[in-house]
Amino acid sequence: MTDIRVFGGPTALIEFGGLRFLTDPTFDVPGDYPIPGGLLTKTAPSSVTPADLGRVDAVLLSHDEHPDNLDRSGRALLADVPVTLTTAGGAGRLGGTARGLAPWESAELRRPDGGTVTVTATPALHGPEALGTQAVEAVSGEVIGFVLTAPDLPTVHVTGDNASLAVVKEIAERFGPVDTVVMFAGAPRIGIFDNALLVHDGAQAAEAARILGARRVVPVHCDSWGHFTEGRDELIAAFTDAGLTDRLQLG
Repeated sequence: MTDIRVFGGPTALIEFGGLRFLTDPTFDVPGDYPIPGGLLTKTAPSSVTPADLGRVDAVLLSHDEHPDNLDRSGRALLADVPVTLTTAGGAGRLGGTARGLAPWESAELRRPDGGTVTVTATPALHGPEALGTQAVEAVSGEVIGFVLTAPDLPTVHVTGDNASLAVVKEIAERFGPVDTVVMFAGAPRIGIFDNALLVHDGAQAAEAARILGARRVVPVHCDSWGHFTEGRDELIAAFTDAGLTDRLQLG
């Protein structure tokens, strides 16, 4: 089984094919963090520090423009990582070892055993799908998720900040059923788009898991920030209502 450790917010360490992948690194202390037009408030620290992580072979960065997905400590960590896979725009802003991927574009990473892991970028929509990709990205920015595949391993999907079930269906058509989903949730709202959801709430996360045919769901992005309007309790309740509690891995 793919080992996944969750540290708070969107940050998790995935061991896959002998490689160690870190999602959206956020290790700063609690406090207020500015965004255009306002503040995001971090309410709890990460359970580890960057020094506790050990080797990181690649960062899977859904987007670089929001402090709840990449903070100051996370940015500093990127300098010591062989490659950061992120959006095309994000790679341009970050420089260094960042590599931009468009949706459905792939990168091959060498495994310690001589094989490869394929990392494919997937689309994500950081706002209401009714508005369309162009309108949402004009405000929230470009976001991607990731699918990790290898010939001898079960598929892992990292959703990134996505609020669109239509996007989930596209991913399922290409990669489903997916063994493990690192599911970004938390139902964040900050007043934009008439205070619409910016990432899945619990009910949508459960439906996404069903669409993807996920055997295991590891929830992230549902704690440690004040703009998350749902936490783990609400997520568990939604999965219970959907009859999918047995798929949740909490920890």
